[in-house]
Amino acid sequence: MQLNGSNKLKIYNSLSGTKELFKPVSNNNFVGMYVCGPTVYSNVHLGNLRTFTSFDVIFRYLMHLGYKVRYVRNITDVGHLENDDDNGEDRISKKARSENLEPMEIVQKYTVDFHTVLRNFNILPPSIEPTATGHIMEQIGLIELIVEKGMAYEVNGSVYFDVIKYNKSNNYGILSNRNIEDLAHNSRELDGQSDKKNPQDFALWKKAEPKHIMKWSSPWSKGFPGWHIECTAMSNKYLGDLFDIHGGGIDLKFPHHECEIAQANVCFGTNAANFWVHANMLTLNGSKMSKSSGNNILPDEIFYSGSPLLSKTFSEPAVKFFILQAHYRSVLDISNEALLASEKGFSKIIDAINILEAFEKFNDQTDFNIENWREKCYQAMNDDFNTPILIANLFDAVKFINQLNNGKAKISKSDCNNLLQILNSFVFEILGLEKITKSKKVNDKTNDILEILIKLRDEARLNKNYELSDKIRDMLNNKGIVINDSDTNSSFSIN
Repeated sequence: MQLNGSNKLKIYNSLSGTKELFKPVSNNNFVGMYVCGPTVYSNVHLGNLRTFTSFDVIFRYLMHLGYKVRYVRNITDVGHLENDDDNGEDRISKKARSENLEPMEIVQKYTVDFHTVLRNFNILPPSIEPTATGHIMEQIGLIELIVEKGMAYEVNGSVYFDVIKYNKSNNYGILSNRNIEDLAHNSRELDGQSDKKNPQDFALWKKAEPKHIMKWSSPWSKGFPGWHIECTAMSNKYLGDLFDIHGGGIDLKFPHHECEIAQANVCFGTNAANFWVHANMLTLNGSKMSKSSGNNILPDEIFYSGSPLLSKTFSEPAVKFFILQAHYRSVLDISNEALLASEKGFSKIIDAINILEAFEKFNDQTDFNIENWREKCYQAMNDDFNTPILIANLFDAVKFINQLNNGKAKISKSDCNNLLQILNSFVFEILGLEKITKSKKVNDKTNDILEILIKLRDEARLNKNYELSDKIRDMLNNKGIVINDSDTNSSFSIN
């Protein structure tokens, strides 16, 4: 059963640059959604969490409206080159060599990490999670079709998409609004560039060098697929020639998604999806995150081990609440102050729900227009999944609940149950937030105690009391708590 007027849902479409009324391709309430997943060569970063949290809310809300959603999110486990173009080294192979492991050990290690972090963040798993290596034959089949249609050419065992030829009858740049002449002017000179007819052309298949570990047989050479073809192959296999929503981070808009659209137009005569949806970037303390500058933070540092950039650790629900307080299309800046404020705000919502669950002082009337408030909540979500406005509406309910608790407002028993049900639906079902359990609170207290010990040890180091600082380090290490020292302070990780 469809709920709450799903025909009112508007989604911002990057293809048109406007919000459009959402109407599924299928007439039977089926929605197909494809989101570009991670390249599993390193730990999950905060940008990943922001993107997948955004699409988790979209997934949850579509299901809440009554749609049957097939959510496909891929795992890129091969062929993703360092420069995100046709050159460089496969990131997974490079990591495998540096850690003296097989590539598939790297894939397994970081796929497990990805799933663990997302599960702890209460992000729902997709309906299907295909891997690039599991769909090599589908990718080869599409490349053969593009070659057959005259939009690709083979040079020295590699196959390239002919962007200039494609652009004569299509619009390469339809998504990113880039001009093809500007693309030619801005293209970098790279090794192997001379193999291409045009600098804008992108690889569909690359012949592997002898040292390349991950390679497969194909009609052109023993090699590996280009980055862009994998998503076209997997989205088409599970969602068809035209589906509803294709999503990803805004950094994928060009070239990855632009190339996907070009491939789909040649192969299927469509733009792959009706709606192209992009989540914006995450910054830290007003600047782009960078490991080299030290302006960088990992999820584990926020949740468990601590960071010099933060005054304390924060729970997953509090950080998720922080992410949802910004619209998914806006740049979100993370800072210690912002996390502290979000933690307080999240606690206020949970406290209000707890008050309502235990409330017993009922009256015959209610001093809060629940239906009007409920409609405002749906209006926010129907306006391109506007979680900040939804959260502002949730705080209106929190204010009323606090008035109830202080004896300054009235509510009937039936309205109390109704308000609680609506709150639970938006907070836990749609936003995917969770109450912090007692065990989690204990863990947070343990982290607080460890942070105190670390600060005492830092003071001992500063005062050159190395005997005490070494003793604290060794005692913690014996308990599986590893101290990570920098020039000025320390953090910890738990083995």
